[in-house]
Amino acid sequence: MRRTTHERHAGGLPGPQRGKGGGLVPVLAFAGITVAVMQTLLVPVIKDLPGLLDTDPSNATWVMTATLLAGAVATPIMGRLGDLYGKRRMLLASLAVMVVGSLICAVTDDLTVMIAGRALQGFAMGAIPLGIGIMRDELPPEKLGSAMALMSSSIGVGGGLALPGAALIAQHADWHALFLSSAALGVLAMALTALVVPEPPLRAPGGFDLVGALGLSLGLVCLLLPITKGSDWGWTSPLTLALIGASLVVLVAWGLFELRSPAPLVDLRTSARREVLLTNLASIMVGVAFYAVSLVLPQLLQLPASTGYGLGQSMIVAGLCVAPLGLTMMFVAPVYARLSARRGPKVSLMLGLLIIAVGYGAGLGLMSAPWQTVVIAVVLGAGIGLAYSSLPALIIGAVDPSETGAANGLNTLMRSIGTSVSSAVIGMVLANTSVRAGTAAVPSMEGFRISFGIATAAVLVGLALAAFLPSRKPAAHPVLVASSEGDAVLAEAEALVAGGAFGGRVLDSDGVPVPRATVTVVDRRGRQAGLAVADQEGRYVLPERPGAGDVLVATAAGYAPHARSAEPPAGGGRPGAGADLVLPVSGPARRTVPEPSAGPTRPTPPEAPARARRG
Repeated sequence: MRRTTHERHAGGLPGPQRGKGGGLVPVLAFAGITVAVMQTLLVPVIKDLPGLLDTDPSNATWVMTATLLAGAVATPIMGRLGDLYGKRRMLLASLAVMVVGSLICAVTDDLTVMIAGRALQGFAMGAIPLGIGIMRDELPPEKLGSAMALMSSSIGVGGGLALPGAALIAQHADWHALFLSSAALGVLAMALTALVVPEPPLRAPGGFDLVGALGLSLGLVCLLLPITKGSDWGWTSPLTLALIGASLVVLVAWGLFELRSPAPLVDLRTSARREVLLTNLASIMVGVAFYAVSLVLPQLLQLPASTGYGLGQSMIVAGLCVAPLGLTMMFVAPVYARLSARRGPKVSLMLGLLIIAVGYGAGLGLMSAPWQTVVIAVVLGAGIGLAYSSLPALIIGAVDPSETGAANGLNTLMRSIGTSVSSAVIGMVLANTSVRAGTAAVPSMEGFRISFGIATAAVLVGLALAAFLPSRKPAAHPVLVASSEGDAVLAEAEALVAGGAFGGRVLDSDGVPVPRATVTVVDRRGRQAGLAVADQEGRYVLPERPGAGDVLVATAAGYAPHARSAEPPAGGGRPGAGADLVLPVSGPARRTVPEPSAGPTRPTPPEAPARARRG
């Protein structure tokens, strides 16, 4: 592995040497699952929280609300900090804060202290976009699709798997053991991350936008607080309306400030691009759909059979019936990678939304037996898995590599907003349609069906939004898996020649490859006509040849941009001919040197560069 002076200047942590991502993916996915477990940890005991904390039900809900608010605030902030100061460092920090929060909750019965601990747990939500960013920086292209799919789905996987485990602990041990288990998972995730995950060298320019972070935090709290507490406070109460109005004022002012900031927390101009904006809006709808099933099925399964529609199952059985939701999401990840490679992430997203709609539609008539809830969970898990897996690929394809953490943090925030809206709306529906069962009010079958109908409507809105996403054609050549680094270069070159695609390498002035550089094709009218990101060896591939008069523009952090004509070599060239791009250093010299601790490096086969360059 080579390390640049840019990495040392940025304060990159010394870490394991990057290989081919053998242990990287499962470790990052485990970190994501750990975070998701923390979110659903208290679901089995949520109805008992008022008694456990000796408080009113309205106050007990703050134990869940605090985690939601903290996660929403932390997600975009941790993503930006990761882009600036190191994604691995911020991932470890997120997990450490979660462990501290878990330990605080494990030793207290005081409501105020419990809320503080749960808020600290919520800061771990930033681990999801940070993990996706590390994967983009470290993995070869042929492994990136399935890896991002698994990481993106880890929220659902962890949530589904945590339900039966948390129910088992809550039923047979003191409820504080739930927090001890989450702390143990967090420590294990930190240890594995420190041992296996490297610190990517890529850094975003600029500094941290503290004013922007404070403005976004205040705006989100003012927006999400009335959404989550509206049922308790009243949707037309002065407090609810005042907070919603304040959120609009603060977020508008924050947006104007970000547009004028030289180094904004969130690049709103990038976020306003059609692909990014529509993907984020669709993410809200997917979040609504995902949380609806988590609210409905466990309650339906645990309601007593005396109600006439309840299935009368224990807490553990209910968790086991819902667990296939997360398992199916996990198994769908490799399917998504193949589908996306052939059809693109837009098609994968639309197919996932269609499957979710089918699952909820079928669920309207499949609520009379436990096995039917398992069928619903499997179908919805497949659809949600496909949809969640598509979102980071759509975002990454539209933003600069140095903005990966912040962009995916914003996307994860959109999902959180969707789950918040789902929780508020469906909670209100179930409360307003409840019926009396003895001395208690319980959700009715009408309420469950209305909730499924709301989820279906959200999915259809998401499908309409996804239809307007720009289509991205898959590469014209197959992805080949080679047995060695030299063979990979040769195999890709041969595939390019056979497929008639266009490619080359991005190099610095010394002829050293520049990894993760962005190559953009600009047509005669100044419009983007193509986009590719170079791999770790500087190779880039455009699925279609640029047209006459098109220009290639290469950019990378630490280098000045470089543009050149995309015209083929004299004589027309051969199929697969392309162009190498040389980036001049920007600012202080940024020379690459072998890393002292890396040991001897294997020389690149002499014929590989000659056969890989096509200019």
